[in-house]
Amino acid sequence: MAFKLVVANKRYSSWSMRPWLCLKVANVPFQEELVFLGQADTDARLRAFSPSGRVPALVELLEDGETSTVWESLAVCETIAERFPQACLWPRMLQARAHARSVAHEMHAGFNALRQSLPMNLGARHGSFPPVRSGDALQSSGETWPGLAAQGVEDDIARVLALWREARLNFGERAEGDDAGPFLYGRFSVADAMFAPVATRFRTYGVALDTRPLAYVRAVLNCPAFLEWEDQALAETERLEKYERF
Repeated sequence: MAFKLVVANKRYSSWSMRPWLCLKVANVPFQEELVFLGQADTDARLRAFSPSGRVPALVELLEDGETSTVWESLAVCETIAERFPQACLWPRMLQARAHARSVAHEMHAGFNALRQSLPMNLGARHGSFPPVRSGDALQSSGETWPGLAAQGVEDDIARVLALWREARLNFGERAEGDDAGPFLYGRFSVADAMFAPVATRFRTYGVALDTRPLAYVRAVLNCPAFLEWEDQALAETERLEKYERF
């Protein structure tokens, strides 16, 4: 099996991050095709791989020389979980898996206010947020992000936190053995990949969190796969004004 994952700027592309994390956590070798947004050839390069002209897209080279392409972040994550069941990217327990699928799809389909008003930017900091990594100082810009007051954002944040608490209380904190861990359902799952960009947004915009959600954000942002993505994102020199103008 040979896979190519088409992604955009790691600094900004929340959709790209999700399946990339799944592939890394599942230890699946893959080639990366990085297409920077906002360039003269961006659309043509994306459409060479993705029917929608958007990222991400997972291209698999088949044994007969043909290719199979999956696009849309959740569809790509589902495909990775299906092709590599040993990675357990969905919880093994039926009730946990049903909950994980539901929250992953809710994230994929909703939270528009949060997406629009709190765009992902791994290089930015607004407001203040407690240390995430060992040795970090308090991260603060001394300013309050105005998007936090936009219509619908507070409700979106409250819903995200409610989902996180439900998952941790009912499943994650009860997981045992190989299924145990600090993520929503214990070990890392597709649901965590879907919410990872939200964890970065809460840090970027200084969203106030109580103990359980903060512990979850720290778990996501200290995940080795995420740290690898973030290091590469911070090394990028390309900037998009619509995300940086704030």
